Amino acid sequence: MSLSIPASAKDKLSTKVALVWQQVGGIACTVAAFTLAVSLQIPQLDALKDQDKNLSKADFQRQETKTRVQLSLIKSLPSFGFKNLVANWYYIDFLQYFGDTEARNQAGYGAAIDYFDLILDRDPRFLYAYYYLSNTASIYAGQPEKSVELMDRGLKSFSPRVPDRGYFAWRLKAVDELLFLGRVPDARRSMLTAAEWARQYPDSEGQNVARISQNTANYLARNPNSKQAQFDAWNMVLTGAVDESVMKRAIVEIRSLGGKVTTSADGQFKVEAPAKD
Repeated sequence: MSLSIPASAKDKLSTKVALVWQQVGGIACTVAAFTLAVSLQIPQLDALKDQDKNLSKADFQRQETKTRVQLSLIKSLPSFGFKNLVANWYYIDFLQYFGDTEARNQAGYGAAIDYFDLILDRDPRFLYAYYYLSNTASIYAGQPEKSVELMDRGLKSFSPRVPDRGYFAWRLKAVDELLFLGRVPDARRSMLTAAEWARQYPDSEGQNVARISQNTANYLARNPNSKQAQFDAWNMVLTGAVDESVMKRAIVEIRSLGGKVTTSADGQFKVEAPAKD
C-alpha cells in the first residue's frame, strides 16, 4: 500500500526542509567564521604568552601591522547574528593588546583605533568600550579626532535610557572635544545632551551627573577657556582612568589649572577645584 502525500503537504515539507538547510548552512558559516577568527588570534595570543625579549622594534611594528590587517579582515566578515559576541571577543583581545606594554612601547597604539572601529561597529551600545576608546585613542594613540568620529557614529544608536547610563558616553565625547580638539561649542552641546539625558534618572548619580554636566556647559558658555570646565573634564579623566600613566597625566593637568590632588591612606584620590573663573 502506497502513501499518497497531498501537494500542499509536499510544499510545506519542501519549505521546512529548505529552512532547515538554511539554518544548517548559517550555523556552518558561523562556525567557519569563528574558526577563522580564532585561528587569526592564535599567533597573537602565543606571542603574548611567550614574549621574546630579543624582538626588535621592527619586529613589534610588523606585529602591529599584522594585527591591523587581521582586524580589517574580521570587520569585512558577516556576524550571522552574533554581533555582540564578536564585539565582546575583540574587546577582550584589545585588553590583551593594550596590556602588552613592551610591544606598545615599541610599536605604539595605532591598532587601538581599528579595534574600536570593529567593536563599536558590531555593538555600538557597548558603553564601557567608550571609556577605553576615549583614553586610548586620545591620550595614547594621539588621535582624538578618530575617537570623536567613532563616538559620533555609535551615539546614533543611543537613546536616553538605552544603553543604561548612556549619558556617560556624551560626557566622554565632550572631554575629547574640549581638551584635545579645542572644539568648545561641540563640547558644550555634548555636555548639554549629557545633562538632559542624566536628568531622566531620578537617582542621586543621575542627578549629580546632570548638575555637573549643566554647570560645565554653563562655564563654557560664559568663558570658552574656563579653567573650571577644563578641571571638570580632567577630573573626569582621572576618575575613569584605566591606566596609571593616564592618572598621572590627569593629576599634572589638574594641578596646572590650580586644582589640588592628594591621596588618602586607602589610596583614594581627593581632588579640590581651582579658584572660580
